[in-house]
Amino acid sequence: MPSPPLPPGPKYWLYGAAAWAFQRDPLDFLTRNTREFGDVVHFSLGSRRMYFFNRPEYAAEILVTQQDAFMKGQALQRAKRVLGEGLLTSEGATHLRQRRLVQPAFQRQRLPAYAGSMVQCAARAAERWQDGQTLNMHAEMLRLALRIAGETLFGADVEHEAAEIGAALTELMEAFDLVMLPFSQWLEWLPLPRARRFKRAIARLDATIRLIDERRRNPRTTRDSGDLLSMLLNARDAEGGGGGMSDRQLRDEALTLFLAGHETTANAMTWTWYLLSQNPAIETQLHAELQRVLPNGRLPEFADLPELRFVENIFAESLRLFPPAWAIGRMALRDVSVGGYTMPKGAIALLSPYVTQRDARYFPDPQRFDPERWTPAAKEARHPFAYFPFGGGARRCIGEGFAWMEGTLLLATLAQRWRFTLDPKQIVATQPVITLRPRHGMNMLARKISD
Repeated sequence: MPSPPLPPGPKYWLYGAAAWAFQRDPLDFLTRNTREFGDVVHFSLGSRRMYFFNRPEYAAEILVTQQDAFMKGQALQRAKRVLGEGLLTSEGATHLRQRRLVQPAFQRQRLPAYAGSMVQCAARAAERWQDGQTLNMHAEMLRLALRIAGETLFGADVEHEAAEIGAALTELMEAFDLVMLPFSQWLEWLPLPRARRFKRAIARLDATIRLIDERRRNPRTTRDSGDLLSMLLNARDAEGGGGGMSDRQLRDEALTLFLAGHETTANAMTWTWYLLSQNPAIETQLHAELQRVLPNGRLPEFADLPELRFVENIFAESLRLFPPAWAIGRMALRDVSVGGYTMPKGAIALLSPYVTQRDARYFPDPQRFDPERWTPAAKEARHPFAYFPFGGGARRCIGEGFAWMEGTLLLATLAQRWRFTLDPKQIVATQPVITLRPRHGMNMLARKISD
């Protein structure tokens, strides 16, 4: 029986050349090839067949309509070496059970308490900066998001560990491609500098999660004290027999939510400050809304969120141009047809919010930073999967509501007091690792706004 026809795609005569080109600059690789070959592109990374889909309809097929035909892709399967069986990497019944146990932590009634912590952390950060100071905004946003994650997720102050945790996270990100190599489980044990850094980073992050054991031994953990960890310690799965999480499950979920909860926010906020620095007219509109909704420099509250529409639209547009989760992979569990082509079992379906959200068919003049794209009428006119920074379907990010609230409140709190301009010497480039980081940091000049 003949094999089903393959989509068009780049041809490389040298084995491994496609993998090298993809790893060197995946965003350019995907953008260039979809421009040349169309909305379905085939290429190979080693022995793995890759099918890149760049239409909202295809994303909906993969993430929703036919989601049962797929599991998480190769990258996240190997990420279990770091994250274990957390929500980001687990599959099937394990994922469903863990999601049921974690979901209550993100219910609406818990958000006002989280909002208060976010605003207070941001206000303290704003007080620490000096007028005229040059700040690496990526490092500053990592530090701020880390403190927020510590308080809301663990009920603990981890800011004093920010430098060490940040260094460990950077090492993990930069060494993560080791996990993606064939036979990575053995490569890790070779005396390679990258392998040593990788293991050292995991050990440092695990040390942060020691809070689980400390809270286990603390009598106060017999009650829910409002943070995610205390809720997880007390969670029981009513649908699955009433059991709670093991220590290992708690570690995996805590590390997953801790890393995802501050790494993605820090990146999103960094790119937002960069975009505002390049668009002074939009920054002026932002300040006008802040003065109207928050007169006399009043700090924002959860109740203000419905009125901070332009602030939220700025954050949404930043996520369009620089989505922290720049790619989503799914491995076919059986032969499955998408976009007129049949993917064989084991092939990888690849989606890219970064590429699709910069497609002129869905976002005219796509490189332009335009928060007006997020009016209700404009959103209604687009396919829902023309914009999917939080994924979709059963695996849609469980903390999406938390993230929208955090981005809006941090932007409102900090922009009340500060304006940031890009350092003229700053080189701006993306670093698409697990998340979309700024490759060279983001040095910006801080200017305090007069009361």
